[in-house]
Amino acid sequence: MPRTLDQILQHADDLAARFKGYEPDPAHELDPGAIALLRAAIQERSDAERHVVEAIRAARVAGMPWSAIGLFVGTSGEAARQRYRNEVA
Repeated sequence: MPRTLDQILQHADDLAARFKGYEPDPAHELDPGAIALLRAAIQERSDAERHVVEAIRAARVAGMPWSAIGLFVGTSGEAARQRYRNEVA
């Protein structure tokens, strides 16, 4: 739905008023330590997945069949091929 300039400006004014009058509720504050742990864990998972893709790429270059790769990643060869083929090509 297209918006007019007036609607966009009114929405911006409404948001500015909400932010200006915002009072944080301590009951809804997120724990910084928990956030840091989650961010670190997500980064580790991302790094691990990148390493898995690199290892699968090397395995494919070395001629390893998808059936063997599937054994290592805990799936069938076909599932491994469907999951990783575009990332290792």
